[in-house]
Amino acid sequence: MTEREKMLAGEPYDPRDPELVEERRRAQGAVIAFNAEPDEVRRLQVLRGLLGSFGDLSLIVPPFFCDYGTHLHLGYDSFVNTNSVFLDCAEIRVGDHARIGPGVQVLAADHPREPEQRVADFELAAPVTIGARTWIGAGAIICPGVTIGEHSIVGAGSVVVRDVPERVMAAGNPCRVIREL
Repeated sequence: MTEREKMLAGEPYDPRDPELVEERRRAQGAVIAFNAEPDEVRRLQVLRGLLGSFGDLSLIVPPFFCDYGTHLHLGYDSFVNTNSVFLDCAEIRVGDHARIGPGVQVLAADHPREPEQRVADFELAAPVTIGARTWIGAGAIICPGVTIGEHSIVGAGSVVVRDVPERVMAAGNPCRVIREL
């Protein structure tokens, strides 16, 4: 397996692999161009070339950061507010009509628990799914491997370390269900 294939399969991988380094460099150039571009139409063109998919009527407010871009998929009419971070070394899927507040971090990136692998600079990745018609409050952190169910709300500042079911309000550190919607 290539390092990229290992990364996408959730296996330990070497992020220093030349193919991965080049993919991140390409993404960084696009991210810099997006964040510096004052014209919204041209910003959307940059996003369409950067992201794996970008639904019609969707919007990302700069500044914005991602690792690769190609593993990030935004559904129809999704909104991502300013200062968002998407570490997309595994697939990140955001459903239709999702609303993501300012300063939200969506992290597919992880690190091995074994110190020998961490010292050897191996990394891990696990996909993240944010369901349709969800609302992620400002400053929330969505950790690797998490799925947030459709129609749910994650409160501002929450740290989501495990799945959130559909149609609930969840908040806290660690994030937990407060009530059903």
